[in-house]
Amino acid sequence: MNDDQSRKRLGRGLAALLGEIDKNPDEAAVQPDGQVPLDAIAHNKRNPRRSFSEDDLDNLARSIQQHGLVQPIVVRPLVGHTQRYEIIAGERRWRAAQKAGLAQVPVILRDVNDRTALELAIVENVQRSDLNPVEEALGYQQLIEDHNYTQADLGQVIGKSRSYVANTLRLLKLPDIVRDMLVDGQLSAGHARALITVQDPVALAQRIVEEGLSVRQAEAIAQGTAEEGETEPAEKAPKPEKDADTRALEKLLADVIGLKVAINHKPKGGELRIGYKSLEQLDDLCRRLKG
Repeated sequence: MNDDQSRKRLGRGLAALLGEIDKNPDEAAVQPDGQVPLDAIAHNKRNPRRSFSEDDLDNLARSIQQHGLVQPIVVRPLVGHTQRYEIIAGERRWRAAQKAGLAQVPVILRDVNDRTALELAIVENVQRSDLNPVEEALGYQQLIEDHNYTQADLGQVIGKSRSYVANTLRLLKLPDIVRDMLVDGQLSAGHARALITVQDPVALAQRIVEEGLSVRQAEAIAQGTAEEGETEPAEKAPKPEKDADTRALEKLLADVIGLKVAINHKPKGGELRIGYKSLEQLDDLCRRLKG
């Protein structure tokens, strides 16, 4: 099976491979393949998830003590060992089961290779929103570097747009201190994306946290449309009014593409600006420009 066929299979057969583990706990529980000793299960060193809240684990452990482990842990045979298993998905449940004092846990056994195990771990965590943005980006980078995935391939597998994957990967360009704030939850992914293009992302990140700025406010500052002590309207020279022909052409183009259009004439040539409000609008424009 070539890489392309494998990726398509993963996209179509994810629920089957994972045993539909993304079901809500209130829905019918998936039938596990059996019970195995908890100490026969090892964590996956390639698991993209690195952060586990102790409070979250304690809460889950109490729930497990009361109701049992509702969702089985997805495992694969541990290479070179007999009756030993490595986690594909469910490390949080495994850690909580240890806290709850369980001796055995239900598992779903899948015999898959390293690449598929990593793919499944990433997809399962993305579906559950269990990864912080940095962990998600590192997982995508690992698939790209280790298994020759393109951004478009990843988008298809995880059910996201290519631009979503690209913007998530761009978070890895941020300074370590900003990435730490992102991991700690002080910044959201939206805040972080606004920081990527600014000259001093650390200073703006600290300002976002200190002032409790929204993503929209952070984006406005990053784009230079809002500054402290704003007196810009009085200080800026008025823009020359556009002639009727230019305004008519802007309206014509805007009607055709469905986005705001601005035409600015200069002594030599000029520029055409197209504004978009979302990455989906940008994707749509790119598809239309490609014919």
